[in-house]
Amino acid sequence: MKLKGGKRDSSEDNDGAKGKMTLPLALVALISAFGSSFQYGYNVSVINSPAPYMQDFYNKTYLDRTGSPMDSGFQTLLWSLTVSMFPLGGLFGSLMVWPMVNNCGRKGTLLINNLFSIAAAILMGTSELAKTFEVIILSRVVMGIFAGLASNVVPMFLGEMSPKNLRGAIGVVPQLFITIGILAAQILGLNGILGNAQGWPVLLGLTGIPSLIQLLTLPFFPESPRYLLIQKGNEEQARRALQRLRGREDVDDEIQEMYQEDRSEKEEGQFSVLSLFTFRGLRWQLISIIVMMAGQQLSGVNGVFYYADRIFESAGVQSSSIQYVTVSIGAINVVMTLLAVFIVESLGRRILLLAGFLLCSASCAILTLALNLQTTVSWMSYLSIVCVIAYIIGHAIGPSPIPAVMITEMFLQSSRPAAFMVGGSVHWLSNFTVGLVFLYMEAGLGPYSFLIFCAICVTTMLYIFFVVPETKNKTFMEINRIMAKRNKVEVQESKE
Repeated sequence: MKLKGGKRDSSEDNDGAKGKMTLPLALVALISAFGSSFQYGYNVSVINSPAPYMQDFYNKTYLDRTGSPMDSGFQTLLWSLTVSMFPLGGLFGSLMVWPMVNNCGRKGTLLINNLFSIAAAILMGTSELAKTFEVIILSRVVMGIFAGLASNVVPMFLGEMSPKNLRGAIGVVPQLFITIGILAAQILGLNGILGNAQGWPVLLGLTGIPSLIQLLTLPFFPESPRYLLIQKGNEEQARRALQRLRGREDVDDEIQEMYQEDRSEKEEGQFSVLSLFTFRGLRWQLISIIVMMAGQQLSGVNGVFYYADRIFESAGVQSSSIQYVTVSIGAINVVMTLLAVFIVESLGRRILLLAGFLLCSASCAILTLALNLQTTVSWMSYLSIVCVIAYIIGHAIGPSPIPAVMITEMFLQSSRPAAFMVGGSVHWLSNFTVGLVFLYMEAGLGPYSFLIFCAICVTTMLYIFFVVPETKNKTFMEINRIMAKRNKVEVQESKE
């Protein structure tokens, strides 16, 4: 090795400046985000527009089979299952993250995962021909498993590939593609396109195409260099992967940093989820990701999206135009997440999280007031629209994209898969809970539901302010040292 001892630090700083966006790095980010994250977003919102036509299909199929129409209670149950099986599958997918990324690698897991999506797409696309609605419900579980794996593995894969000065920007790309997926489903789900009685099976089946593209293109790109070196012990492959991703021959500085990380972790070995919960040296990192992931979902983003249609209706927007307003909100979400890609490296993670949660909590508080007064004060309904848009902007710049970036950065190689498994499980459980509880909350509390979301946003914001450090432009080892002080433990330094 050319770089040893005292010279390493200065060269590592230079590397921070040298870490530039190369074509292979950009392509691997786009392919993995389009093939995986895009579909997570697509399947979140794909069944909203065609819901009435799909429910008619459930009814008609039941009538053909039994000769009597479906009871309305049973229909509600079936539709609730269709919606909620997706986040439940997401939870199952998150539980598979740790064993799969350790045994199959990051890239290998993404390639295997495509099989779930393609199978589900074929089943959903042919469900009407086969005259079976049970297959749609089953496919939603399978699609959820796909999304649970994708939402954890893509940020891990890209975070481990990126140079430290681009890690935040590349880490936001998966969330950007989730929002693009939501927007694509909203546009294709318009009545005039596929959101109609004839088009809905095609709308559901289209989800297999990005997976097919990923399955055909991702094998030509390298595996995560950190996985190859630290977990597989193959320096030659790791070096080749890094040289290709960085577009230069000299990658000794990064190889050395990985060896340093490997040595500091040798004593702990690979973390399981159980050992993650009992290890004092990772206590604050673990609490932080649980708080951020729970805060991200329990802050009510799904509730706001769900409520948006009725808020616009009460503001006098024609019911025929509401679907276009929903699409424009999806577009705002994409634009603001794209903005986060460009500003996360200059402003840092902390400021985006704090500003995002602050904007969300203020929007929820004012929205409660506006919804209560809109029958008495005419312009209050327009204030509700402004609050919904402000909330979505707030969520898109911080709470939505940044927590997954922080999991990659706050954990080292041996504990990262288990950390993603915990963070992913919290994410999907919280998502499932909001989906299940929100209807009852809204029935019991009405507009005051948003005060609960406001309180959750404020609590999460305070926690981040006091506990979560800034990780911008730091190596994984530097972040580990900052957290070690908080955990009051010694970091095993390399004995060079």
